[in-house]
Amino acid sequence: MPTTAPAFADATASDSALRRFLHGLPGVDAVGLEARAASLGTRSIKTTAKAYAIDLAISMIDLTTLEGSDTPGKVRALAAKAVHPDPTDRTTPHTAAVCVYPDMAATAVAALAGSGVKVASVATAFPAGRAALAVKLADVRDAVAAGADEIDMVIDRGAFLSGRYLKVYEEILAVKAECGSARLKVIFETGELSTYDNIRRASWLGMLAGADFIKTSTGKVGVNATPANTLLMLEAVRDFRAQTGIQIGVKPAGGIRTSKDALKFLVLVNETAGEDWLDSHWFRFGASSLLNDLLMQRQKLSTGRYSGPDYVTVD
Repeated sequence: MPTTAPAFADATASDSALRRFLHGLPGVDAVGLEARAASLGTRSIKTTAKAYAIDLAISMIDLTTLEGSDTPGKVRALAAKAVHPDPTDRTTPHTAAVCVYPDMAATAVAALAGSGVKVASVATAFPAGRAALAVKLADVRDAVAAGADEIDMVIDRGAFLSGRYLKVYEEILAVKAECGSARLKVIFETGELSTYDNIRRASWLGMLAGADFIKTSTGKVGVNATPANTLLMLEAVRDFRAQTGIQIGVKPAGGIRTSKDALKFLVLVNETAGEDWLDSHWFRFGASSLLNDLLMQRQKLSTGRYSGPDYVTVD
């Protein structure tokens, strides 16, 4: 099956070729990776730049509700918050997207019409991905038919960890084909991949198969986005563009809760991939609880007072 990166057509020609390519990637120096991520996290940001960075982070959030108790009313309320995160200050930017299950996509689409906020929908038997391919593709078709702008899929971690890379690759290709004009985010669940080498391999596998974004996690496991695994994925998209001319987005998800955390990730983006990725089209936060802290910090910068959590809406 063809790849969206013709320069690597030989690498995806067979299961053995793909395995050779992925295992031929440079090994990750775990100590060096973690040290660089920690070092970049110590960078200080001045007040004027901090105000800009907070607004940028708000504009990059995929505001998310992925619970069995989700209702149309909850989705509409989340959509309203995505459009006007701070109802008392209409200069606050809207978030990038609202992310919901496929059966709630139509509700989100209706609530966000004309706002500029995208509708993202998880699919492919999220979060475990334990379903037949036909079921996963039906999940994607339902979300796209409901009007979703973006699809967040999970890879088959069992297949990946057992070395069946071509199966994972072909599944991503099949999902991508069902997306139509919707952008595809491929979730690796990095906390289950065990090693940095596996995260690097998964990043390249997703990009070779046509992912528009590579995403760390579902947010449903113990270990989600970290500065180190996000740095590693940023290096992958940087190197992939250098070799193919194709730019891929990155989405860390899960565990990013404070403005301080978010600003550290923006420094990682700027220092690793570059300014081209400092835009919601190429970088997202999958971290709904982050928004309220960003809003409180934003209010403090504009008023000089820390308002506290009672002054922002509850998700």
